[in-house]
Amino acid sequence: MKTPQFWHVGLALFLLLAGTVPSAQAQTTPTFTRQDTLRGSITPERAWWDLTHYDLSIKVSLKDSTLQGQNKISYKVLQPHQTMQIDLQAPMRIDRVTQNGQNLVVRQDSNAWFIQLQQPQVAGAQHCIDVYYSGRPQVSVNPPWSGGVTWKQDTQGNPFIATSVQGDGASLFWPNKDHMYDEPDSMMIRVNVPMPLVDVSNGRLRKVEEHADSTRTFHWAVTNPINNYGVNFNIGNYVSFSEVYPGEKGPLDCIYYVLPENLEKAKAQFKDVPRMLQAFEHWFGPYPFYEDSYKLVEVPYLGMEHQSSVTYGNQYQNGYLGRDLSGTGWGLKFDFIIIHESGHEWFANNITYKDIADMWVHEAFTSYSENLFLDYHYGKEASSAYIIGVRKGIRNDRPIVGKYDVNYAGSGDMYPKGANMLHMIRQLVGNDMKWRLILRGLNQDFYHQTVTGAQIENYLAQKSGHNLKGFFDQYLRDTRIPVLEYKLNGKTLEYRWTNCLDTFSMPVKVLVSGKTKWLKPVAGTWKKATVSRNAAELTVDPNFYVTSKRVE
Repeated sequence: MKTPQFWHVGLALFLLLAGTVPSAQAQTTPTFTRQDTLRGSITPERAWWDLTHYDLSIKVSLKDSTLQGQNKISYKVLQPHQTMQIDLQAPMRIDRVTQNGQNLVVRQDSNAWFIQLQQPQVAGAQHCIDVYYSGRPQVSVNPPWSGGVTWKQDTQGNPFIATSVQGDGASLFWPNKDHMYDEPDSMMIRVNVPMPLVDVSNGRLRKVEEHADSTRTFHWAVTNPINNYGVNFNIGNYVSFSEVYPGEKGPLDCIYYVLPENLEKAKAQFKDVPRMLQAFEHWFGPYPFYEDSYKLVEVPYLGMEHQSSVTYGNQYQNGYLGRDLSGTGWGLKFDFIIIHESGHEWFANNITYKDIADMWVHEAFTSYSENLFLDYHYGKEASSAYIIGVRKGIRNDRPIVGKYDVNYAGSGDMYPKGANMLHMIRQLVGNDMKWRLILRGLNQDFYHQTVTGAQIENYLAQKSGHNLKGFFDQYLRDTRIPVLEYKLNGKTLEYRWTNCLDTFSMPVKVLVSGKTKWLKPVAGTWKKATVSRNAAELTVDPNFYVTSKRVE
């Protein structure tokens, strides 16, 4: 089964504004295959070894759009086992695998390659294998929503090439342990390209090596853990400029790679980077990859959150390709791609889901980061208006949490609905300093870790002091939007939650008789409250993503 296309909130809202979003309807879960399980689960051939380091070399051929390379995979043995699973998707293929200079037997099962190791694998031992591979990688027909390599030309006719593989898998263009639960502690990326082209990848540039065949190799070193889909190469006729941001952990190198014709526009537009860092270090804590720098790299597609190598294609304008996704005007106060994709450095690259079924951990928090950027620079009213405005992109077509162990993500509602879910928790916490400490605590306590959605849910519940189980089940695992049903009879108010799970209960702020009041409704059971005087109507605080209905 082909991995389903992921809805980026920008795309979803763009289509909505264009009048082309389909009406909400139930979607059937696809039939999963053995390949889905091999890709999406921690198989026995993955579980026994801990990935420690990748040393990846790639030679890029422009004449036939092919790649040839080698990946030295270092690992620690957790328990004895003699078969290792490495992933590489067709039409790429593994040519041979060696360990200690010996060729190993390799058995292919579609995109999974099973390597029979000869040397005994003893618990605690550290080894490496060398995987040699080649082929013409899948071309992305709609980057970044479909994975692969984009082969384009810039306006001057120079090659302009980039990778984007979230969801479809890093194994589209290089052999690796293609499951998110296990990250290398560090990585080397060496990309060979024809002169005078420049490659920009993750981490810091260690050296550029020139060769007699008029090519040169760019050596990039990543000193932090990195997730598979965060690894990228970007090739073009780049020029660069830089600045140093005085951050919480000291000087942070910010380096920008753009096409020459866009240099002056970039110098103006990329001023959103220090504004982003100010806001996000305030709310989330220090940028998680000081050692590897922050880079923003122009690419021939919209953009993506590649770790320390964030890619950019928003045409040097504010909003999402010039559009305000909220319809409030606040979405034109910032460059959507710079803010959103950089937000992923905290939620996706620092805190990474183990299973794509919990992709909301990346996308809900990062969509919410747009709101917090506005909050920091323009105030709470602006941020609330924006996040309420993006609700128009919610489809309630299927649950936000996907299916586990088969590489299947949930609904694209994880972006706008997930952000509004977090915004509601902020209302429940009722103390912005406490909320800020919770968000910073997430990035500190799960620093450079892979997590389950359950871990994040439990953390938010514990730190907020609220029982959020029914709340998360409602907004992550159900498609109904709770309705606050109420009756007003003189000074008596009756109320309850309906159109929800039996376990759903959430306090909600309302306006009755001109006064603010907190109610604590539960599902299906009427509760009573006294209001100060006869009330004609009740209004729910718009910061809560619910509806209301008066009944007789």
